[in-house]
Amino acid sequence: MLGVIDLPTYLAGLVLIVLLPGPNSLYVLSVAARKGVRTGYTAAAGVWCGDTVLMTLSAAGVASLLQANAVLFSIVKYAGAGYLTWLAVGMLRAAWAMWRARREPAVRSAETEEVAGERPFRRALVISLFNPKAILFFVAFFVQFVDPGYAYPALSFVVLGAFAQLASFLYLTALIFSGTRLAAAFRRRKRLSAGATTAAGALFLGFAVKLTLASA
Repeated sequence: MLGVIDLPTYLAGLVLIVLLPGPNSLYVLSVAARKGVRTGYTAAAGVWCGDTVLMTLSAAGVASLLQANAVLFSIVKYAGAGYLTWLAVGMLRAAWAMWRARREPAVRSAETEEVAGERPFRRALVISLFNPKAILFFVAFFVQFVDPGYAYPALSFVVLGAFAQLASFLYLTALIFSGTRLAAAFRRRKRLSAGATTAAGALFLGFAVKLTLASA
């Protein structure tokens, strides 16, 4: 079909890949829990745009260039790790302030102050783009399902990318509406909110460490 081979296998692998937790999905869940459905979809749009850019770069062969050039790969890798660390530190600082203020119901949480100034779309987009392992994964996974003899390989990549974005849309939508339910619990229980923010910050630090250990 349009130069795509073994579509059922691709779809099965895609579902497993989309369900794997990562900084993108965690950030969308966090934003939805703090700011609601509309802002959650704003962050999700950043993820989808970032994924589209990565797919386009992969189809154009940029991922292969990163794989072949160790210096360029390291630059992208450490830039991404640094950005994730910066996000983690912000979350942990907000969590610390929330732990200190949890007995003061009239005080607006530091997390709310921090989120008020953030730009979910841009932040989610940057998280997506600074992920060299994702670029390498896209090129390694997609090419297995493109018929090398097909006259229009770009069309094959478009079909595969459309399925990937559909799966991402369904998954992030589920996370967004789950996040809004969590928000109600967070508002009632400040310790739960502070603990969740602490966990999110720790996970982002983990993502940063994992990224620094990544190899081409």
